[in-house]
Amino acid sequence: MVVMRIRNAQKRQYVLICLSIIGFIMYRYVRMPKGGGRMTRKLGLNGNSSQFTLEGEPFRIIGGSVHYFRVQRAYWKDRLMKMKACGINTLTTHVPWSLHQPQRDVYDFHTQLDLEAYINLAAELGLWVILRPGPYISSELDLGGLPSWLLRDANMRLRTTYPGFTEAVNTFFDKLIPKVIPLQFKKGGPIIAVQLENDYGSFAKDENYMLFIKEALQSRGISELLLTSDDHNGLKAGGLTGAVRTLKLQKLNMKYIQELNAIQPNSPAMVMDYWTGSVDVWGDLHHVLPPEDVVSTVREILRRGMSINLYMFHGGSNFGFMSGALANPSYKALVPSYDYDAPLSEAGEYTPKYHLLRDLFSRYSEGLLDMPALHYREAYEPAIMYNHLSLWDALSFTEGSFKSSTPVNMENLPLNNNNGQSYGYTLYETTITSGGLLKSEDNVRDRAMVFVDRHYIGLFKRRSLELAVPDGKEQRTLSLLVENCGRVHHGKAIDKQHKGLVGDILLNNIPLRDFTIYSLDMKPSFIDSLYQAPWKSLPESPSFPGFFMGRLFTYGYPSDTFVKLPGWGKGVVFINGVNLGRYWSIGPQQALYLPGPILNSGINQIIVFEEQEAEYKVQFEEMPDLGMAADIQ
Repeated sequence: MVVMRIRNAQKRQYVLICLSIIGFIMYRYVRMPKGGGRMTRKLGLNGNSSQFTLEGEPFRIIGGSVHYFRVQRAYWKDRLMKMKACGINTLTTHVPWSLHQPQRDVYDFHTQLDLEAYINLAAELGLWVILRPGPYISSELDLGGLPSWLLRDANMRLRTTYPGFTEAVNTFFDKLIPKVIPLQFKKGGPIIAVQLENDYGSFAKDENYMLFIKEALQSRGISELLLTSDDHNGLKAGGLTGAVRTLKLQKLNMKYIQELNAIQPNSPAMVMDYWTGSVDVWGDLHHVLPPEDVVSTVREILRRGMSINLYMFHGGSNFGFMSGALANPSYKALVPSYDYDAPLSEAGEYTPKYHLLRDLFSRYSEGLLDMPALHYREAYEPAIMYNHLSLWDALSFTEGSFKSSTPVNMENLPLNNNNGQSYGYTLYETTITSGGLLKSEDNVRDRAMVFVDRHYIGLFKRRSLELAVPDGKEQRTLSLLVENCGRVHHGKAIDKQHKGLVGDILLNNIPLRDFTIYSLDMKPSFIDSLYQAPWKSLPESPSFPGFFMGRLFTYGYPSDTFVKLPGWGKGVVFINGVNLGRYWSIGPQQALYLPGPILNSGINQIIVFEEQEAEYKVQFEEMPDLGMAADIQ
């Protein structure tokens, strides 16, 4: 009997192993089009007729953009499952060069930036992938996703075949492209198409550039269908032979579709970026696109047999200083939230757009998954700030001070292994022996608080170019704390996005000289070092700018929440060393999304850098607050 039981157990184990193998094979092959087993994947996505085909079978792309770098890794699966449950069959994602190569010789493809893991996860969930590797991606990122160290070259011409740019692109692609080659469709992976650059038709400074990008990708082994993507004004200039042109739009204008069909009459029509909402800038309103407008436009696009990608399906957050800025009609910096008024909210909540689109897409899908459950959100008890550290006491914890006879912009500072400073603040100090009229000559990028002997006297911003300095004949210290509020992410002036002081500051029409410069980039290493700083118990009248420290207590598994700072002015919030982004009382955004995975069960350290005023407590709420809404016109 014992022998029989052992044999039966062995049989059961054998059966389980066989079933596991069969399951794995089914996962690898069943999702393929008919006749599309791994060994017979030869045709891929094809655009040589009026309709896409995938491995010879008619295929309509119903896509959605979700960016791995804007979503906590712990939530990748949640967001993609919600996308799959909406009826979407294809994930699109940009690849941010600036995050993957923060310094010339430093690369990061780990944890939050593990692109391979993200693409493999999409495959596991049954999603195809359109990869958009840039090198320029726009995506409302600082400098359009290009690394700021490129600007150290005084002759740099971004997005052209200027040797300094192409050499840097080739070096980055040497690291990036081998990671995605095995993930292509014809090699058994989910990547069915790759986009060349992004929106080049509106830039179009170099007729050889797009050909360079195409060859850079194909020579490294990219063999799937190539796409370009432009608005209707850039369709001709942004495309090239051997790549299917696609459109960007928000309002459907049949003239645009006709232009696309006229330029490429024997190719499928696709809206690569159907903008489901928009971004917000500081000092404005929160922009929304009514759900009924979105659904009617998407319905019409699908009715005409076109493919579509929703940009964004889920926007996520610009943690840290990722946000870009608008250049026209004037400079305006973007808020940290990338909610985008998308179908899935910044915190992964279902919206009316989601439900309406799910109903629409159900007509084009063979059965939808059940909608995943939502994450619990919690309004925690307020965190009381109990410690204070002045900006001036924090300077000894920076990477060091640098002497220069003239101002040096952020990008050309001799730090970070000679890669300069990418983000944050820079402090410039010099001595003066008189008062008078201080002129910025429009050389402040983007905003500077001005101090005399560490007493605040005024603010330089782009429209305020003069400031009175109090009289005094003794030697005094003049300080300018300059903030990079975000580099412009789009437009022809992208080469001119240096930050900090980009030229002379004049006192009584005489240029100031002999500066001591401190980098306050607010990187995790700097914030971590502040725990060793000489913090003081919060005084009744703390000095500004300054750092404030408090604690948030959570119990059990931490939940998502929203950080709100009523009574505070302008600054940056760090939770457990993670930079959640800027806050500013002028709005529209009034609360920062804090994902549960950033929190610990128990004690969580909060540091707030505040420029001018503080209420000394930080609140946590269940609901987002993106400000007063206004319809997109």
